Amino acid sequence: MRKSVWSMCGMCTVRCPIRVEVEDGAVKWIEGNQHLLKGALCAKGSAGPALVADQERPRQPLIRKGGRGAGRWEPVSWEFALDYVADKIRGIKERYGAQAILASSRGGPFQDVVKAFTHALGSPNYSNHDSSCGRNVHHASLSLFGLGRKGFIYDIKNARHLVLFGRNILASLRPAEVNQVMDMLDNGGRMTYVDVRQTLTGIKADNFFQVRPGTDYALALALIHELIKARAYDAGFVERYTTGFAELSAFVENCSAEWAAKECGVKEKNIHELVAQIGEDRPRVIFHPGWMLSRYRDSFYASRALNCLNALMGNIEIEGGLIFAKGPGDYGKKGVRSLADLSPKLTIPRADGVGEEYKHFEKGPGLFHLFYKAMATGKPYPIKGVICVRHDPFTCFPDPAAQKEALDNCDLLVSVDTHYSEFGWYSDVILPEATYLERDSMIAVQKGLKPRLIKRNKAIEPQSDTACLCTIIKGLARRLGLDEYFPFNNLQELWAWQLEPTGLGLQDFEQKGFVELAEKPVLFDREKLDGKFKTPSGKIEFSSQKLSECGFPSWKPYESPERPPKGQFRLVFGRSPIHAHGHTINNPLLNEMMPENSLWINSKAASRIGVNDGDMVDVSSGPVTSTVRARVTDFIHPEAVYTVHGFGRQIPLQTRAYHAGMSDQKLMVGQLQNMDPVGGGLNLCETFVSVRRSSKNPQRKVEL
Repeated sequence: MRKSVWSMCGMCTVRCPIRVEVEDGAVKWIEGNQHLLKGALCAKGSAGPALVADQERPRQPLIRKGGRGAGRWEPVSWEFALDYVADKIRGIKERYGAQAILASSRGGPFQDVVKAFTHALGSPNYSNHDSSCGRNVHHASLSLFGLGRKGFIYDIKNARHLVLFGRNILASLRPAEVNQVMDMLDNGGRMTYVDVRQTLTGIKADNFFQVRPGTDYALALALIHELIKARAYDAGFVERYTTGFAELSAFVENCSAEWAAKECGVKEKNIHELVAQIGEDRPRVIFHPGWMLSRYRDSFYASRALNCLNALMGNIEIEGGLIFAKGPGDYGKKGVRSLADLSPKLTIPRADGVGEEYKHFEKGPGLFHLFYKAMATGKPYPIKGVICVRHDPFTCFPDPAAQKEALDNCDLLVSVDTHYSEFGWYSDVILPEATYLERDSMIAVQKGLKPRLIKRNKAIEPQSDTACLCTIIKGLARRLGLDEYFPFNNLQELWAWQLEPTGLGLQDFEQKGFVELAEKPVLFDREKLDGKFKTPSGKIEFSSQKLSECGFPSWKPYESPERPPKGQFRLVFGRSPIHAHGHTINNPLLNEMMPENSLWINSKAASRIGVNDGDMVDVSSGPVTSTVRARVTDFIHPEAVYTVHGFGRQIPLQTRAYHAGMSDQKLMVGQLQNMDPVGGGLNLCETFVSVRRSSKNPQRKVEL
């Protein structure tokens, strides 16, 4: 019998709402939720059944037998595995204190249970992957608006002009957002794209600026300068809702289009043309402040400048601009209960220094990469246990060799994931999570123009001995005497507990798969935005009081990026619409579509070193060398080489991905602590590599 199940995709971190058709216990069809996505889904989402069918993933709990990374595993029962992990955690707590446990997750709407577990243990050290992704963007937004990077919704569909700096929105994609972009373009809107290479997004853009790597900040400052000079900004909005405009104007006084054109390697007239277009299109102009912006030493300030441009447009709380993300309270509704609210309030300082040494960073998930210092030095106290939930630090952070050196000081490494991650392969225990089609998830609030309650429903029963995250955490909590913080025995009880304040029931999710908490979106009165900005002044702060109090300038003087030494290139990376970081590289369907990455290299630069399109090349940084196929093209800046992130995996059981392509993060030798000191994001595009034609066998796989 065929049935339809409302659920949420789990192939990447976007988590699109989906409808799944199931017959005789097997998935027959997946499409985007018609009520929100009109059936749209990306390649990754369509490959969900292949993830379920994949035999090359952990299919029951595993405990390490040999040395870390040796790949010798003992299959065990869930009872044995959870007892083992709980005993290890108990031993660490008794010897070092609960704060010696670090737990990290991929992030997103369903991670409340991981944070709750960490705090229930008595540890403040909950973290996630964000210092390698959007932390610069988040802190930049906080410094200006007092709201984090998810504090606004970008109403792209109704915009007249979308400006993107490296946000390859049509490749590193969110289907709902892509649909908005295409609707905007169909309605006559314009798009500007800035990057070191041409992309799927750049091809669709009206204006494309191929800039010298590391000069984004210069172009953003020039746009501020020229818009102020032309008085093409909303003077009334700036006067009423901002502070520090005079200081901003003085700072950009010398940042002319002429200066930026020389610095960025673009044409001055093109900058002037863009400024004229923006003047015509405002206020419905959106400067996207970035999604993943852990790139250069000034990426925090680049993101801050882009948000300042939004404020100059006066595009806050209007159609086609930046709209405050509304929660249940904005519509007089109650939200769901949070497990984290039951956990004890901790006063122990974090081991990463966030909140103490680094007072300007929001505590939240802190900065994962800074925990390696505590592991290596034992200061401010030791970290002896690490639990990673769908988070692979070896793939998303630089220099895995340096990470392993620090992690070897830990007594327990646990990976909770649906597949063999690089970190999981090095761990002591793998607790296999059921795939998203085989598991339920807790209910979460999704803010937006119209807030809604969302949940994931299991479409099929687990095809192997795997479990959902809530069941795993509950099992550990019971063994560690933490039952009071997790008042449920199954997902049905958890859902009922979460929903109790709302007056809603599970039946309310049956019609659409989600529950909308408002009939139609409501915009705040533009004349009454006072108090909406959570800064010390209550206004948009071009000059940030918090940054000043912490000893940082609101505006960093621009420094021209270092040019690569002769014969070397700056290594940059990005995403593909086919794969989700390193999660999907071994997926049978997606691997068939894109089995390996390549190295983009500029045609003239390739000619100088004797490399032709399709040649195998050795890419070297310090002691690390990777071999990959060259893609010679005019459409990348000659100072840079580019690759898709997530490849170069070294897990023998993943036969499709084993040694396929190259790993960019393994080439980032010595970069693990290379952090933007103001934004907290890692500087992931500050590595120079050598490239030469390879004499190695082009066979990319080892027959197993």
